[in-house]
Amino acid sequence: MEEQVKKDMLKLVDQNRDIIVCSIAENGFPNAKSMFKAKHEGLKTFWFSTNVSAVRTSQWLKQPKACIYFLDSENIHGLMLTGHMEVFTDNETKLAFWKPGDEMYYPLGPTDPDYCMLRFTAEEGNYWGLGKYLFSVDSIGE
Repeated sequence: MEEQVKKDMLKLVDQNRDIIVCSIAENGFPNAKSMFKAKHEGLKTFWFSTNVSAVRTSQWLKQPKACIYFLDSENIHGLMLTGHMEVFTDNETKLAFWKPGDEMYYPLGPTDPDYCMLRFTAEEGNYWGLGKYLFSVDSIGE
């Protein structure tokens, strides 16, 4: 894959706070919602915060397959990454990501039992811009 394509993908990821995140419901159909990314590490690892009681949290606990999607509608570029979502409810992980203002969503603070962190680990990607690129995330490096 060309170096410029990698740079374009990373720019798309860096510039998007809002990401479409997909889970699989018990009936086998995909479910999508927009989430804010808390942190990302290249194209491999993405973190999100959410409620333990959220519908998608229970879906990922039962079926960890997931997909995230980034869109630049102005320049007509998109990136889909498929992989697995893990749910973290331990206080150490939650404290590591806690920031002022989070109490609006988790009123009991960083140890709120309804607060958890999600870690998405990407395995494969599909990027389209001036061309279409299917790739293994491990094969492109960082």
